[in-house]
Amino acid sequence: MIKIKVGTSGLLIIGGGVPKNFAQDTVVCAEILGYEVPMHKYAVQITVADVRDGACSSSTLKEANSWGKVDSSCEQMVYAEATTVLPLLASYAYHKGSWKKRRKWQLAKLFDIQGEKVPSLQVKIGNSEIK
Repeated sequence: MIKIKVGTSGLLIIGGGVPKNFAQDTVVCAEILGYEVPMHKYAVQITVADVRDGACSSSTLKEANSWGKVDSSCEQMVYAEATTVLPLLASYAYHKGSWKKRRKWQLAKLFDIQGEKVPSLQVKIGNSEIK
């Protein structure tokens, strides 16, 4: 619902694995539900994993672009220990102050769907229909 409602989105990924795949797949899921949504416009991944040894599920953000999940013009892999880099990144973002002028999202309200029809997912495999 968040990806469908907000349109332009970005990802800050700490580590990788299943949470990374889940966040990236919101684009694909929205399309399966019948919505046209843009790729995530921005993506930064902070990780110590390296694809050479099969870590990161052998998947960088460039790979996510090939699946239509992340726009390749604004993606950055940061190979570093997150406990050292994330505080620097958060401090920079806070002290720059751009957040003060931004719209304040109340994303929890997106899930208050009283009276709104939520699309159901129907998948047809062979002669069987799964709801």
